[in-house]
Amino acid sequence: MKAQVFRGVDQLSYEEVPRPEIGPDEVLVQVRVVGLCQSDIKKIKYSLYEPPRIFGHETAGTIAAIGSEVKKWQTGDRVVVLHHIPCMHCAYCLNENFSMCEVYKNITTTAGFAPSGGGFAEYVKVPGHIVRNGGLIKIPTDITFEQASFVEPTNCCLKAVKKAQISPGQTVLITGAGPIGLMFIMLVKYFGARAIVTDLMPSRIEKALSVGADAAFDARDADLPSKVQALTQGMGVDTSLLAVSSDKAFFQALDCTRKGGKILFFAEFPDEVEIPINPNILYRREIDLMGSYSSSYRVQALAADIVFNRRIDVDALVSDRYSLKDLSEAVDRAVKPTPNTYKILIYP
Repeated sequence: MKAQVFRGVDQLSYEEVPRPEIGPDEVLVQVRVVGLCQSDIKKIKYSLYEPPRIFGHETAGTIAAIGSEVKKWQTGDRVVVLHHIPCMHCAYCLNENFSMCEVYKNITTTAGFAPSGGGFAEYVKVPGHIVRNGGLIKIPTDITFEQASFVEPTNCCLKAVKKAQISPGQTVLITGAGPIGLMFIMLVKYFGARAIVTDLMPSRIEKALSVGADAAFDARDADLPSKVQALTQGMGVDTSLLAVSSDKAFFQALDCTRKGGKILFFAEFPDEVEIPINPNILYRREIDLMGSYSSSYRVQALAADIVFNRRIDVDALVSDRYSLKDLSEAVDRAVKPTPNTYKILIYP
């Protein structure tokens, strides 16, 4: 089969690799579409993992083969593939820190080499642990593979929204109106809160308004805190969601978040970035800082429900479609977006 193999920093090789062989409790899925995630881009662009590997994890496809012990599924089933499932019994899982679970981190789908997601290939193998424990979700007949590929990123964003306890009547600041920021807008609105958004690109500011933001501003606007105050009866926002890895965005969020509010880090920062802060600001204003990494098993069913019942408009997030052989071009487009670049989808 064809796959895009990571051969080193910024080196992708479109080549023939063996189609994965499955065991008795495993499933082979033919990939129909896979989303390009910022985490994929970082793995390709930086020295985070030893090559060779096949990345890609926002996968939707058709079951091509099943092991002899697999009973629930059959060939031809259209499925979302979830690349991580926690063990559910370790100390992390018992505290619902599922993404910290060693099983969650180390057992994943694969198309060959060290298991790394494997969605950037024509076929991907789903391990028995994932097959047995809800890692395949059947796609309704009226939902496209494109739409279904959004279940995993929706889960990740939904986890953050739930962790921040966003609720009806609240106001949320979202820094960045890329594909993740836009999804946050939709989810914040779905849960009955108001969304205020910032970005550097005028087109993305307009896009944010078009998908439901109550207000959207240039992130360079020196008057942003006063404008946010005016929109929140002088209080500031209840929660800020950092969807960009910018220390300036953090300090801006700090200026815009009310006393007793929350700031959640969603975007991953470069390791060398350090943010100096006077702890008395957090103490005196009772600001909660938190992070949200990856997905949560707890919201998996809700994420599928939101996508499959079109409670958010994932179609509005798609801007570019590339064939698998052109993955390098897709990565370049994501790194250097045009004014109208949002979510990029890849087709084997």
